[in-house]
This record gives sequence, structure tokens and C-alpha cells, in this order.
Amino acid sequence: MDLDTILGTLPDSSEHAPYFGKYVALAAGGNILATLERHLGDMQSLLTSIGEERGGHRYAPDKWNIREVVGHVNDTERVFAYRALRIARGDQAPLEGFDQDRYVLAGPFGRVSLADLGREFTAVRQATLALFRPLDAAAWMRRGLANQNEVSVRALAFMIAGHQRHHCNILVERYLS
Repeated sequence: MDLDTILGTLPDSSEHAPYFGKYVALAAGGNILATLERHLGDMQSLLTSIGEERGGHRYAPDKWNIREVVGHVNDTERVFAYRALRIARGDQAPLEGFDQDRYVLAGPFGRVSLADLGREFTAVRQATLALFRPLDAAAWMRRGLANQNEVSVRALAFMIAGHQRHHCNILVERYLS
């Protein structure tokens, strides 16, 4: 498969755990690098529209607040990009999972402004793009084991984009409506 096809075609179900299919589907729509770049602008616009005073808002008592959601998106992108780095470089050591709820509980999100979390998202996304842009076709298709499931570098890129889109949709539908 050539690089344009790899970047523009959704990963098949053998490239990721079934759970992540919903995120992969949300990243459909062309070249994954262009999608990641477009989603960067989308997130910046969304966070700017929310306003700092709403950063602590929860749509239900047992749900994360807006700052925690953004912190979770940042943390998850870092974890997925780290997995992609290791797999792209040919590291075959199994990668552990992570407990998203513990990450949020231990995160500094209660004392970090929404604006700072937005700047962090931008930095994380730019680092993710810098990791992905120079990869060749072989690296994009390389597979490894993460959280006891086989995953390709390509699937991780789509998962990053789709995970962000999923949480942006939740922010709009449940927090801001």
C-alpha cells in the first residue's frame, strides 16, 4: 500500500481492539494528518467559545468537569502517541494500559485554567503531528501490543483523532447545550 492510501484509508478491524472502532470511525474523512490538523483548530475554537468561568462545569455530579475532560484528552493523546512512537520504531515490548480515571484524579486540572489546557492541547497535538509526518509506509503499518491488544501505528493516529472528536461532541452535546 502506498503512503497516500495508508493515510487516507480507515484502519481495518484487525489493526485495533474492537472498543476503539468507534473512535476510528469518528476520524473518517480523508488523510489522517489533515484530519489531526483540522481537529486542532476545531478544539481551539471550541475551548475559546466555552469561557473560563465554565471550566469547572459538570453536566452531572459524577461526571468530569470541562477542564478534566480537556486534561483527559491531552493525557490520552500523549499515551497513544507514545505507543505509536514505540511501535513505529520497531519496539516489540508489550505496552501496558492506563487507568483514565486515576489519571484524571491525579491530574492538576482543578488548578489549571481552561486556556492553559487549550495551549497544552495545541503543544501535544503539534508534537503528535511532528511524530507522524515523517513516518514511511512501513512504520505506519507496523503493529505492536498495547493493553494486551494488537494495534497499528495507523490505527493509533485514527484513535487519537476520533477520541478527541468524541469528547468534543460530548462537550457540545452535554456540557454546553
